[in-house]
Amino acid sequence: MTINTDGGSRGNPGPGACGAVLKDGNGNVVVQIGKFLGVCTNNEAEYQGLILGMETALEMGADSAEVLMDSELVVKQLKGAYRVKNAKLFPLYQKVKELEQKIGEVSYFAVPREQNKLADAIVSKVLDKQSHA
Repeated sequence: MTINTDGGSRGNPGPGACGAVLKDGNGNVVVQIGKFLGVCTNNEAEYQGLILGMETALEMGADSAEVLMDSELVVKQLKGAYRVKNAKLFPLYQKVKELEQKIGEVSYFAVPREQNKLADAIVSKVLDKQSHA
């Protein structure tokens, strides 16, 4: 299963949202999901998007996942290239590592924003909807 995730906040910190797009082995979109997070930073929202995508993949019975996201920081932290120094990010990092164990085989790739348009659009839609509520 391929999981595209994104997260963002308007203000950093500010109102935040995350989104995930799950695709089957043939590249067909099977789930699009978004969530309003309240006030958070961009990096917290990126982690929340990843958690949302991984939890959804688990519910669908995934035993492996290829994660594509445009946050180079999060990808490098998960691959062990960067340490997680931010106290607010560490519990989110730990949650991802727990989900990783449950799924089995998980690989992470940083992709350009252009290759993450669907997940990015979900985040924008959730934030736009929230600001008009």
